[in-house]
Amino acid sequence: MGLFDFAKNIGHKLFGKDDDPAEAIKKHIEEDNPGIEGLEVEYEDGVAKIKGKTDNPEALEKAILMAGNVEGVERVEAEVESPPIVETTEYYVIQKGDTLWAIASKYYGSGAKYTVIVDANKEVIKDADKIFPGQKIRIPKI
Repeated sequence: MGLFDFAKNIGHKLFGKDDDPAEAIKKHIEEDNPGIEGLEVEYEDGVAKIKGKTDNPEALEKAILMAGNVEGVERVEAEVESPPIVETTEYYVIQKGDTLWAIASKYYGSGAKYTVIVDANKEVIKDADKIFPGQKIRIPKI
């Protein structure tokens, strides 16, 4: 599963059948906007398309994760003017029973470094105690 692919039936429930999914996803990203200017969102058949501009490739990664970790979204297409995403960040899909402590232990050799993961995902992980299976997060290199 690449950065742009997500589990469609898992994630934050932002919209129902009568809601405008594109507007709900846009509002969700704008609440903690990681740095996307002129944000526009389109949604059709499980695909969220985000558009805009940023000077920070991490902002693009975060916006993609914010859109993709929404129930009903299985793919994110990004048409965002941005410097290229540098392949220094790994991505991890939360599994049942995972904790951020255990994930930090696996990647960094110390569970106490879970705050590095939380800080790198502050727009995606609102509460370190409320991660969910299927959620995709960034694992930055340290």
